Amino acid sequence: MLTRLSSPFFVVVHCSLFLGQAHAADRPESQAFDAKGVKIHYLVEGSGEPVVLIHGLYSSGEINWQFPGVMAALAKNHRVIAFDLPGHGHSAKPEKEAAYGAQMAEDVALLLNHLRIKKAHIVGYSLGGMIALKFIADHPDRVLSGTLGGMGWPREGGGLQKFWEKIPARQGGRTPAACVPSIGKLAVSEAELKAIKVPMEILVGVRDPVRKLYVVPLQGVRKDWPVIEIEGAGHINCIM
Repeated sequence: MLTRLSSPFFVVVHCSLFLGQAHAADRPESQAFDAKGVKIHYLVEGSGEPVVLIHGLYSSGEINWQFPGVMAALAKNHRVIAFDLPGHGHSAKPEKEAAYGAQMAEDVALLLNHLRIKKAHIVGYSLGGMIALKFIADHPDRVLSGTLGGMGWPREGGGLQKFWEKIPARQGGRTPAACVPSIGKLAVSEAELKAIKVPMEILVGVRDPVRKLYVVPLQGVRKDWPVIEIEGAGHINCIM
């Protein structure tokens, strides 16, 4: 299955997600910047071509990327940046919906601007995959390649776009209630999906419901995007 991967970069991401190599001794540099009045925290490690890692809902850069060893594996030959979405991790927790939705994709652009990075490899898992796809569709000139883990096509106008508006807020969580209803605004149209020209890769667990809900529809439109299936993995444990 690895022979289908289109570059050594994708091999590293795939192996890191599948093996979950832990590097407890590694200490990425912790920083923050101002994204239109919202403090965004991020971790930086390594040097080389830049890679931006975007975590999933109710997670963080540490949980999704540092602890499983993905950052350390990629940092061997890349400059790796893992940031906390607004409402998550060590980033600010704004209550207004305007800080979420499509703004989370724009935060990726603001992060690149802050770090003076022209182009980067963009990697996202779950919600991070939605954000990554939206960013790639809106800012193709800032992208070297894209990897969507545990995600496929959040289709604009589809039933799943409305689904996010109806999910109740997570009780007792640190993420403000405004975040989840805004997720549907990350949807992209079929025309936007077809217009993407950068190299793309999809990673999904065989037992992940996302495979049927988001990846299969994507394959109907972008048969040229390789889909790597992780044996024995569901949505939650795939990152490990």
